[in-house]
Amino acid sequence: MQFVKSVGNKLLNKEIQNYISANLNTDLHTLLLKKSPFPEVSMHEIVQQIKGKQVAERKFPFLLKEGIIFPPQLNLEQSSSEKTALYKSDSLKGNKFIDLTSGFGIDAYYLSQNFDDVTLIEQNTELLDIVEHNWKILGRQAKFINSRLEDFLNENQEHFDVIYLDPARRDQNKNKVFLLEDLSPDILEIQEKLQSCSSLVVIKLSPLIDLKYLISVLPGIVRIDIIALKNDVKEIVVFLSNENTGKVFCNCVNLDSNEAAFTYTFGDEETAQAEYSEPEKYIYIPNNAVLKAGVFNLISQKFGLKKLHPNSHLYTSGEKIDNFPGRIFEMVMIDSKSIKKKGQFNIISKNYPLKPEEIKKKYGLKDGGDQYLIFTQSKKGKIILKSV
Repeated sequence: MQFVKSVGNKLLNKEIQNYISANLNTDLHTLLLKKSPFPEVSMHEIVQQIKGKQVAERKFPFLLKEGIIFPPQLNLEQSSSEKTALYKSDSLKGNKFIDLTSGFGIDAYYLSQNFDDVTLIEQNTELLDIVEHNWKILGRQAKFINSRLEDFLNENQEHFDVIYLDPARRDQNKNKVFLLEDLSPDILEIQEKLQSCSSLVVIKLSPLIDLKYLISVLPGIVRIDIIALKNDVKEIVVFLSNENTGKVFCNCVNLDSNEAAFTYTFGDEETAQAEYSEPEKYIYIPNNAVLKAGVFNLISQKFGLKKLHPNSHLYTSGEKIDNFPGRIFEMVMIDSKSIKKKGQFNIISKNYPLKPEEIKKKYGLKDGGDQYLIFTQSKKGKIILKSV
Protein backbone atom coordinates (compact mmCIF):
# COMPACT_ATOMS: atom_id res chain seq x y z
CA MET A 1 0.00 0.00 0.00
CA GLN A 2 2.56 2.49 -1.22
CA PHE A 3 0.14 5.44 -1.58
CA VAL A 4 -1.31 5.01 1.90
CA LYS A 5 2.16 4.76 3.41
CA SER A 6 3.47 7.84 1.60
CA VAL A 7 0.43 10.14 1.69
CA GLY A 8 -2.36 8.45 3.60
CA ASN A 9 -0.54 8.18 6.91
CA LYS A 10 0.26 11.89 6.78
CA LEU A 11 -3.37 12.77 6.02
CA LEU A 12 -4.45 10.79 9.08
CA ASN A 13 -2.34 12.98 11.36
CA LYS A 14 -4.67 14.27 14.10
CA GLU A 15 -3.92 17.95 13.45
CA ILE A 16 -4.62 17.55 9.73
CA GLN A 17 -7.82 15.64 10.43
CA ASN A 18 -8.96 18.40 12.80
CA TYR A 19 -8.22 20.98 10.09
CA ILE A 20 -10.25 18.94 7.57
CA SER A 21 -13.19 18.69 10.00
CA ALA A 22 -13.05 22.42 10.73
CA ASN A 23 -13.25 23.25 7.01
CA LEU A 24 -16.04 20.93 5.86
CA ASN A 25 -18.26 23.94 5.10
CA THR A 26 -15.52 26.22 3.74
CA ASP A 27 -15.60 27.23 0.08
CA LEU A 28 -13.18 24.79 -1.52
CA HIS A 29 -12.13 27.11 -4.37
CA THR A 30 -11.06 29.67 -1.79
CA LEU A 31 -9.28 26.98 0.20
CA LEU A 32 -7.31 25.80 -2.83
CA LEU A 33 -5.86 29.29 -3.25
CA LYS A 34 -4.35 29.12 0.23
CA LYS A 35 -1.03 27.59 1.18
CA SER A 36 -1.28 24.36 3.12
CA PRO A 37 -0.53 24.92 6.84
CA PHE A 38 1.11 21.49 6.87
CA PRO A 39 4.35 21.11 4.92
CA GLU A 40 3.96 17.33 4.62
CA VAL A 41 0.67 17.49 2.63
CA SER A 42 -0.56 19.81 -0.11
CA MET A 43 -3.77 21.84 0.01
CA HIS A 44 -4.99 19.80 -2.98
CA GLU A 45 -4.68 16.60 -0.92
CA ILE A 46 -6.49 18.20 2.00
CA VAL A 47 -9.34 19.44 -0.21
CA GLN A 48 -9.64 15.95 -1.72
CA GLN A 49 -10.39 14.60 1.76
CA ILE A 50 -12.89 17.39 2.46
CA LYS A 51 -14.71 16.61 -0.80
CA GLY A 52 -14.69 12.93 0.13
CA LYS A 53 -16.36 13.58 3.46
CA GLN A 54 -18.93 15.85 1.83
CA VAL A 55 -19.83 13.19 -0.75
CA ALA A 56 -19.87 10.44 1.91
CA GLU A 57 -22.34 12.45 3.98
CA ARG A 58 -25.02 12.07 1.28
CA LYS A 59 -23.86 9.03 -0.68
CA PHE A 60 -22.15 6.51 1.62
CA PRO A 61 -22.33 7.64 5.27
CA PHE A 62 -20.91 4.33 6.52
CA LEU A 63 -17.50 5.73 5.52
CA LEU A 64 -17.77 8.68 7.92
CA LYS A 65 -15.44 6.91 10.27
CA GLU A 66 -12.08 7.83 11.76
CA GLY A 67 -9.17 6.64 9.62
CA ILE A 68 -10.99 6.50 6.27
CA ILE A 69 -9.14 7.92 3.25
CA PHE A 70 -10.98 9.26 0.20
CA PRO A 71 -9.86 9.08 -3.45
CA PRO A 72 -10.07 11.82 -6.14
CA GLN A 73 -13.50 13.27 -6.97
CA LEU A 74 -13.94 11.30 -10.21
CA ASN A 75 -13.74 8.02 -8.30
CA LEU A 76 -16.29 9.31 -5.80
CA GLU A 77 -18.70 10.34 -8.57
CA GLN A 78 -18.41 6.97 -10.33
CA SER A 79 -19.14 4.99 -7.15
CA SER A 80 -22.55 3.53 -6.39
CA SER A 81 -24.42 4.96 -3.44
CA GLU A 82 -24.68 2.99 -0.23
CA LYS A 83 -28.45 2.55 -0.78
CA THR A 84 -28.23 1.14 -4.31
CA ALA A 85 -25.35 -1.16 -3.27
CA LEU A 86 -27.34 -2.42 -0.28
CA TYR A 87 -30.34 -3.16 -2.50
CA LYS A 88 -28.20 -5.16 -4.95
CA SER A 89 -26.73 -7.21 -2.11
CA ASP A 90 -30.09 -8.52 -0.89
CA SER A 91 -30.37 -11.43 -3.32
CA LEU A 92 -26.69 -12.41 -3.61
CA LYS A 93 -24.97 -15.03 -1.46
CA GLY A 94 -22.55 -17.90 -1.76
CA ASN A 95 -18.96 -18.86 -1.01
CA LYS A 96 -16.76 -17.03 -3.54
CA PHE A 97 -17.39 -13.50 -4.79
CA ILE A 98 -15.27 -11.36 -7.10
CA ASP A 99 -15.61 -7.73 -8.18
CA LEU A 100 -13.65 -7.31 -11.41
CA THR A 101 -13.88 -3.49 -11.42
CA SER A 102 -13.61 -2.62 -7.74
CA GLY A 103 -13.22 1.16 -8.05
CA PHE A 104 -13.77 2.73 -4.62
CA GLY A 105 -15.28 -0.55 -3.45
CA ILE A 106 -18.77 0.57 -2.38
CA ASP A 107 -20.59 -2.13 -4.36
CA ALA A 108 -18.04 -4.77 -3.37
CA TYR A 109 -18.36 -3.88 0.33
CA TYR A 110 -22.10 -4.60 0.34
CA LEU A 111 -22.43 -7.26 -2.35
CA SER A 112 -19.74 -9.42 -0.72
CA GLN A 113 -21.24 -9.46 2.78
CA ASN A 114 -22.93 -12.84 2.27
CA PHE A 115 -19.75 -14.52 0.95
CA ASP A 116 -16.82 -16.19 2.72
CA ASP A 117 -14.17 -15.63 0.06
CA VAL A 118 -13.93 -12.15 -1.50
CA THR A 119 -11.62 -10.88 -4.27
CA LEU A 120 -11.33 -7.31 -5.58
CA ILE A 121 -9.64 -6.52 -8.91
CA GLU A 122 -8.59 -2.94 -9.67
CA GLN A 123 -6.04 -1.66 -12.19
CA ASN A 124 -5.58 1.74 -10.47
CA THR A 125 -2.84 1.05 -7.91
CA GLU A 126 -3.46 4.16 -5.80
CA LEU A 127 -7.21 3.52 -5.65
CA LEU A 128 -6.73 -0.12 -4.65
CA ASP A 129 -4.33 0.97 -1.88
CA ILE A 130 -7.01 3.27 -0.50
CA VAL A 131 -9.72 0.57 -0.65
CA GLU A 132 -7.48 -2.00 1.05
CA HIS A 133 -6.67 0.50 3.82
CA ASN A 134 -10.34 1.42 4.32
CA TRP A 135 -11.48 -2.19 4.46
CA LYS A 136 -8.98 -2.85 7.24
CA ILE A 137 -10.40 0.11 9.14
CA LEU A 138 -13.92 -1.32 8.57
CA GLY A 139 -12.86 -4.80 9.67
CA ARG A 140 -13.49 -6.50 6.31
CA GLN A 141 -11.17 -9.01 4.66
CA ALA A 142 -10.55 -9.64 0.96
CA LYS A 143 -7.88 -10.46 -1.60
CA PHE A 144 -6.82 -7.23 -3.30
CA ILE A 145 -5.33 -7.77 -6.77
CA ASN A 146 -3.81 -4.91 -8.77
CA SER A 147 -4.45 -6.03 -12.36
CA ARG A 148 -6.26 -5.28 -15.59
CA LEU A 149 -9.53 -7.19 -15.69
CA GLU A 150 -8.63 -8.78 -19.05
CA ASP A 151 -5.24 -9.98 -17.75
CA PHE A 152 -6.82 -11.51 -14.67
CA LEU A 153 -9.46 -13.36 -16.69
CA ASN A 154 -6.85 -14.75 -19.11
CA GLU A 155 -4.87 -16.27 -16.22
CA ASN A 156 -7.73 -17.18 -13.87
CA GLN A 157 -8.43 -20.85 -13.11
CA GLU A 158 -10.89 -20.31 -10.24
CA HIS A 159 -14.68 -20.61 -10.32
CA PHE A 160 -16.77 -17.99 -8.48
CA ASP A 161 -20.34 -18.13 -7.24
CA VAL A 162 -20.89 -14.52 -8.33
CA ILE A 163 -18.89 -12.23 -10.62
CA TYR A 164 -19.69 -8.52 -10.46
CA LEU A 165 -18.47 -5.75 -12.74
CA ASP A 166 -19.22 -2.11 -13.47
CA PRO A 167 -17.64 -1.29 -16.86
CA ALA A 168 -16.27 2.20 -17.50
CA ARG A 169 -18.80 4.23 -19.48
CA ARG A 170 -16.49 6.87 -20.96
CA ASP A 171 -14.30 6.64 -24.05
CA GLN A 172 -10.72 7.85 -24.42
CA ASN A 173 -12.00 11.42 -24.92
CA LYS A 174 -14.02 11.23 -21.66
CA ASN A 175 -17.30 11.17 -23.63
CA LYS A 176 -20.11 9.01 -22.26
CA VAL A 177 -20.81 5.75 -24.10
CA PHE A 178 -23.69 3.30 -23.69
CA LEU A 179 -23.42 0.40 -26.15
CA LEU A 180 -21.92 -2.74 -24.62
CA GLU A 181 -19.19 -2.98 -27.26
CA ASP A 182 -18.08 0.60 -26.46
CA LEU A 183 -17.64 -0.01 -22.73
CA SER A 184 -14.35 -0.81 -21.07
CA PRO A 185 -14.17 -3.76 -20.95
CA ASP A 186 -16.23 -4.74 -24.00
CA ILE A 187 -18.93 -6.92 -22.41
CA LEU A 188 -19.76 -8.75 -25.63
CA GLU A 189 -16.11 -9.69 -26.10
CA ILE A 190 -15.62 -11.16 -22.61
CA GLN A 191 -19.10 -12.55 -21.92
CA GLU A 192 -18.19 -16.15 -22.76
CA LYS A 193 -15.12 -16.01 -20.51
CA LEU A 194 -17.14 -14.46 -17.67
CA GLN A 195 -19.78 -17.18 -17.81
CA SER A 196 -17.14 -19.91 -17.88
CA CYS A 197 -15.83 -18.57 -14.54
CA SER A 198 -19.18 -18.25 -12.79
CA SER A 199 -22.79 -19.44 -13.01
CA LEU A 200 -23.99 -15.89 -12.18
CA VAL A 201 -22.57 -12.67 -13.63
CA VAL A 202 -23.99 -9.34 -12.42
CA ILE A 203 -23.29 -6.21 -14.49
CA LYS A 204 -24.09 -2.60 -13.63
CA LEU A 205 -24.93 -0.47 -16.67
CA SER A 206 -25.98 3.07 -17.55
CA PRO A 207 -29.57 4.10 -16.71
CA LEU A 208 -29.83 5.31 -20.33
CA ILE A 209 -29.27 1.91 -21.92
CA ASP A 210 -32.18 0.47 -23.93
CA LEU A 211 -33.68 -2.73 -22.50
CA LYS A 212 -34.69 -4.20 -25.88
CA TYR A 213 -31.15 -3.63 -27.12
CA LEU A 214 -29.78 -5.44 -24.06
CA ILE A 215 -31.98 -8.48 -24.60
CA SER A 216 -31.09 -8.60 -28.30
CA VAL A 217 -27.30 -8.53 -27.93
CA LEU A 218 -26.62 -10.21 -24.58
CA PRO A 219 -27.65 -13.88 -24.39
CA GLY A 220 -28.10 -15.42 -20.98
CA ILE A 221 -29.95 -12.55 -19.27
CA VAL A 222 -32.35 -13.91 -16.64
CA ARG A 223 -33.08 -10.72 -14.70
CA ILE A 224 -32.92 -6.96 -15.13
CA ASP A 225 -33.21 -4.52 -12.21
CA ILE A 226 -34.12 -0.89 -12.94
CA ILE A 227 -33.02 0.97 -9.82
CA ALA A 228 -34.21 4.48 -9.03
CA LEU A 229 -33.30 6.45 -5.92
CA LYS A 230 -35.77 9.18 -4.95
CA ASN A 231 -37.35 8.76 -8.41
CA ASP A 232 -34.05 9.29 -10.24
CA VAL A 233 -33.05 6.19 -12.23
CA LYS A 234 -29.46 5.45 -11.22
CA GLU A 235 -28.62 2.01 -12.57
CA ILE A 236 -29.67 -0.80 -14.86
CA VAL A 237 -28.34 -4.08 -13.45
CA VAL A 238 -28.37 -7.28 -15.52
CA PHE A 239 -27.98 -10.83 -14.24
CA LEU A 240 -26.50 -13.44 -16.61
CA SER A 241 -26.90 -17.11 -15.78
CA ASN A 242 -25.89 -20.37 -17.42
CA GLU A 243 -29.29 -21.70 -16.33
CA ASN A 244 -31.22 -19.47 -18.72
CA THR A 245 -34.90 -20.47 -19.09
CA GLY A 246 -35.61 -17.99 -21.87
CA LYS A 247 -37.60 -15.73 -19.57
CA VAL A 248 -36.26 -12.38 -18.30
CA PHE A 249 -37.73 -11.09 -15.05
CA CYS A 250 -37.61 -7.32 -14.59
CA ASN A 251 -37.79 -5.45 -11.29
CA CYS A 252 -38.60 -1.72 -11.11
CA VAL A 253 -37.71 -0.23 -7.72
CA ASN A 254 -37.74 3.31 -6.36
CA LEU A 255 -35.52 3.38 -3.27
CA ASP A 256 -36.12 5.89 -0.49
CA SER A 257 -39.86 5.89 -1.16
CA ASN A 258 -42.93 4.07 0.09
CA GLU A 259 -43.78 2.94 -3.43
CA ALA A 260 -44.15 -0.75 -4.17
CA ALA A 261 -41.71 -2.51 -6.48
CA PHE A 262 -43.12 -3.60 -9.84
CA THR A 263 -42.04 -6.96 -11.27
CA TYR A 264 -42.92 -8.29 -14.71
CA THR A 265 -41.66 -10.65 -17.38
CA PHE A 266 -39.96 -8.97 -20.33
CA GLY A 267 -42.21 -9.21 -23.38
CA ASP A 268 -45.50 -8.98 -21.43
CA GLU A 269 -45.96 -5.41 -22.68
CA GLU A 270 -46.27 -6.69 -26.26
CA THR A 271 -49.56 -8.46 -25.53
CA ALA A 272 -50.94 -6.15 -22.82
CA GLN A 273 -53.88 -3.92 -23.64
CA ALA A 274 -54.86 -0.66 -21.98
CA GLU A 275 -58.33 0.78 -21.47
CA TYR A 276 -58.90 4.51 -21.85
CA SER A 277 -61.06 6.97 -19.96
CA GLU A 278 -61.52 10.62 -19.11
CA PRO A 279 -60.16 11.50 -15.63
CA GLU A 280 -61.91 9.87 -12.69
CA LYS A 281 -61.39 10.54 -8.98
CA TYR A 282 -57.78 9.27 -8.71
CA ILE A 283 -54.82 10.02 -10.96
CA TYR A 284 -51.71 7.79 -11.00
CA ILE A 285 -48.21 8.77 -12.13
CA PRO A 286 -45.77 5.83 -12.45
CA ASN A 287 -42.31 6.34 -10.97
CA ASN A 288 -39.37 6.78 -13.31
CA ALA A 289 -38.16 3.19 -12.96
CA VAL A 290 -41.50 1.99 -14.38
CA LEU A 291 -41.43 4.67 -17.08
CA LYS A 292 -37.91 3.56 -18.03
CA ALA A 293 -39.25 0.01 -18.42
CA GLY A 294 -41.81 1.30 -20.94
CA VAL A 295 -44.58 -1.02 -19.66
CA PHE A 296 -47.35 1.52 -20.22
CA ASN A 297 -50.12 -0.88 -21.26
CA LEU A 298 -49.05 -3.52 -18.75
CA ILE A 299 -49.48 -1.07 -15.85
CA SER A 300 -53.04 -0.40 -16.99
CA GLN A 301 -53.81 -4.09 -17.28
CA LYS A 302 -52.12 -5.25 -14.05
CA PHE A 303 -53.74 -2.65 -11.80
CA GLY A 304 -57.07 -2.33 -13.57
CA LEU A 305 -56.41 1.34 -14.34
CA LYS A 306 -57.45 3.35 -17.38
CA LYS A 307 -55.08 5.51 -19.38
CA LEU A 308 -55.94 9.09 -20.24
CA HIS A 309 -54.15 9.09 -23.60
CA PRO A 310 -51.71 6.78 -25.45
CA ASN A 311 -48.85 9.27 -24.97
CA SER A 312 -49.67 10.77 -21.56
CA HIS A 313 -48.72 7.76 -19.38
CA LEU A 314 -51.15 8.92 -16.71
CA TYR A 315 -53.76 6.56 -15.29
CA THR A 316 -57.09 6.97 -13.54
CA SER A 317 -59.68 5.11 -11.46
CA GLY A 318 -62.83 5.84 -9.47
CA GLU A 319 -61.69 3.73 -6.50
CA LYS A 320 -58.21 4.03 -5.02
CA ILE A 321 -55.80 1.24 -5.98
CA ASP A 322 -53.08 0.60 -3.38
CA ASN A 323 -49.54 -0.69 -3.96
CA PHE A 324 -49.15 1.36 -7.13
CA PRO A 325 -45.49 1.94 -8.13
CA GLY A 326 -45.71 5.72 -8.21
CA ARG A 327 -47.66 8.70 -6.93
CA ILE A 328 -51.43 8.81 -6.43
CA PHE A 329 -53.46 12.05 -6.44
CA GLU A 330 -57.09 12.77 -5.79
CA MET A 331 -57.92 15.38 -8.45
CA VAL A 332 -60.66 17.23 -10.29
CA MET A 333 -60.77 18.74 -13.77
CA ILE A 334 -60.75 22.53 -13.86
CA ASP A 335 -61.05 25.27 -16.46
CA SER A 336 -57.98 27.42 -17.13
CA LYS A 337 -60.05 30.50 -16.23
CA SER A 338 -60.35 29.25 -12.65
CA ILE A 339 -56.58 29.34 -12.08
CA LYS A 340 -55.88 32.29 -9.83
CA LYS A 341 -52.82 34.39 -10.61
CA LYS A 342 -50.02 34.28 -8.03
CA GLY A 343 -51.34 30.97 -6.78
CA GLN A 344 -48.76 28.49 -5.48
CA PHE A 345 -48.70 25.05 -7.09
CA ASN A 346 -46.45 22.15 -7.99
CA ILE A 347 -46.76 22.00 -11.77
CA ILE A 348 -46.67 18.70 -13.69
CA SER A 349 -46.75 18.72 -17.50
CA LYS A 350 -47.27 15.40 -19.30
CA ASN A 351 -47.93 15.22 -23.06
CA TYR A 352 -48.74 18.95 -23.05
CA PRO A 353 -47.38 21.69 -25.36
CA LEU A 354 -46.01 23.86 -22.52
CA LYS A 355 -43.27 23.01 -20.04
CA PRO A 356 -43.79 23.74 -16.29
CA GLU A 357 -41.75 26.97 -16.46
CA GLU A 358 -43.79 28.18 -19.42
CA ILE A 359 -47.04 27.31 -17.62
CA LYS A 360 -45.98 29.24 -14.52
CA LYS A 361 -45.14 32.27 -16.64
CA LYS A 362 -48.39 32.08 -18.67
CA TYR A 363 -50.65 31.86 -15.61
CA GLY A 364 -48.52 33.91 -13.20
CA LEU A 365 -48.06 31.03 -10.76
CA LYS A 366 -45.55 30.48 -7.96
CA ASP A 367 -43.78 27.16 -7.48
CA GLY A 368 -44.21 24.94 -4.43
CA GLY A 369 -46.82 24.46 -1.75
CA ASP A 370 -49.09 21.46 -1.16
CA GLN A 371 -51.34 21.81 -4.20
CA TYR A 372 -50.71 20.21 -7.60
CA LEU A 373 -51.75 21.14 -11.11
CA ILE A 374 -51.38 18.57 -13.90
CA PHE A 375 -51.45 19.82 -17.49
CA THR A 376 -51.95 16.92 -19.86
CA GLN A 377 -54.17 15.40 -22.57
CA SER A 378 -56.94 12.87 -22.59
CA LYS A 379 -58.28 11.36 -25.80
CA LYS A 380 -60.67 14.32 -26.04
CA GLY A 381 -57.91 16.94 -25.91
CA LYS A 382 -55.97 19.15 -23.50
CA ILE A 383 -57.07 19.12 -19.84
CA ILE A 384 -56.02 20.61 -16.50
CA LEU A 385 -56.30 18.68 -13.24
CA LYS A 386 -56.12 20.15 -9.74
CA SER A 387 -55.42 18.23 -6.53
CA VAL A 388 -58.23 18.09 -3.99
